[in-house]
Amino acid sequence: MVKISIYIISTCPVCRKTKEFFRKRGIPFDFVDFDLASEREQDRIAAEMVNGTCDTGFPFVRIGDVVVIGFSPERFEQLLKSENLEQAASQA
Repeated sequence: MVKISIYIISTCPVCRKTKEFFRKRGIPFDFVDFDLASEREQDRIAAEMVNGTCDTGFPFVRIGDVVVIGFSPERFEQLLKSENLEQAASQA
């Protein structure tokens, strides 16, 4: 199964919506509260963001090798279908 990583700001309502999107579908993901992470972890995340997209923003969602910045349910659905993640989650 493809790995899903989400970087969020702990107080961001759109970030909470993004996590809820994946939770409701039973799709496992890792997440990090950027603002609560150590400075070293923040530097690592910022470098990953810039290297992957030349941009930064929250929520920052990586589905496999694809990055989505912001809450984009249509794009998430498209990527999940292409990876057959929804089917795999429903069989778990």
